[in-house]
Amino acid sequence: MFARVTHYRMKPGSKDAATEKMNALKAEILGMPGMHNFINVMNDDGTGYVIAVVESEESSNANAEKVAALWSNFAEFMLAPPEPVGYDVVANWSNG
Repeated sequence: MFARVTHYRMKPGSKDAATEKMNALKAEILGMPGMHNFINVMNDDGTGYVIAVVESEESSNANAEKVAALWSNFAEFMLAPPEPVGYDVVANWSNG
């Protein structure tokens, strides 16, 4: 498995609107090929991370165009472009 961890910075006061937009895009986000898990964390100041766990680095790279298109939906809320970094997953545990 592979994880794409993306740091982002939203404009102050945009957390609720950005969260609403993200929820509207849930089917598209989870429908990307190879997607296993999607986690989005954000502080009240608009800083946050998206952690997308996918089948492989190849599937992550193949989704790059779709990911960029999804991020474009948040352009009005962003202070700066998102900053993705990729990692090999060494553990993906859950109690559920």
